[in-house]
Amino acid sequence: MQKQKSFDSSSIGQLYLVPTPIGNLEDMSFRCINSLKEATIIASEDTRNTQKLLNHFEITTPQISFHEHNYKERIPQFIERLAAGEMIAQVSDAGMPSISDPGHELVEACIEAGIKVVALPGPTAGITALIASGLTPQPFTFYGFLPRKKKEQLEVMETLKSNQPTQIFYESPHRIATTVKHFSEVFGEERKAVVCRELTKLHEEYLRGTLAELRNYLAEHTVKGECCLLVEGIDGSEVSENTDLELSIKEHIEVLMNTGSSSKEAIKEVAKLRGLKKQEVYKEYHVD
Repeated sequence: MQKQKSFDSSSIGQLYLVPTPIGNLEDMSFRCINSLKEATIIASEDTRNTQKLLNHFEITTPQISFHEHNYKERIPQFIERLAAGEMIAQVSDAGMPSISDPGHELVEACIEAGIKVVALPGPTAGITALIASGLTPQPFTFYGFLPRKKKEQLEVMETLKSNQPTQIFYESPHRIATTVKHFSEVFGEERKAVVCRELTKLHEEYLRGTLAELRNYLAEHTVKGECCLLVEGIDGSEVSENTDLELSIKEHIEVLMNTGSSSKEAIKEVAKLRGLKKQEVYKEYHVD
């Protein structure tokens, strides 16, 4: 076990994970700006991209590149500097570090070395799109980018099609039409979904409908900008109907609990769906 007190006095340095705007520069918080100004260095996914942000807010802190192609080389360098008392601010091109972006390996290395890691709150595309999507906001699961190859993508979709939470994916504008087509084939045409593009920018747009409607629209229209794709989860009653004969009573209860039901509520629902007494279901659930 390790205990971290983020803001006590210490001679050792700290890693700050600083979110950056996903489009609108006004979403940059005062705390994020000050953290970038106070840092010894900024570890940037793309220094050219980050420099535009720094120039806008008159931040003169030097940068050093940190991305998927050089992180193994950079991490020992950063750990050495942090151990010497420096403060490093890590940023990705947009949004939160580590979420479909570089950063996780550095966080792991800092924790192993006993260096404090402080995350600042800020923009993240998935949650921003979710709350305006019209789909059930909780529970939800975040997947990020699906595999690009068709066979691998379809295999992943097959494992996700019976999940009940709303699912969040990232996709490029060049692949979104094909990905939605694959979802309609695996999840079914009537499943509701939302494509959100150009979040926080002037041309922000939400496309809401069934997977069939979105598939047909995207087959005829070209979209621009990085996309969030949100797909509704399978209906709880549908899961129950489909899994009565496939799942054990205990597994059936756990499926319902994963949607937010308490164990008491899940036991009652399973008993109702299976035509059993609650006491029978309760005993089965608590058998070791």
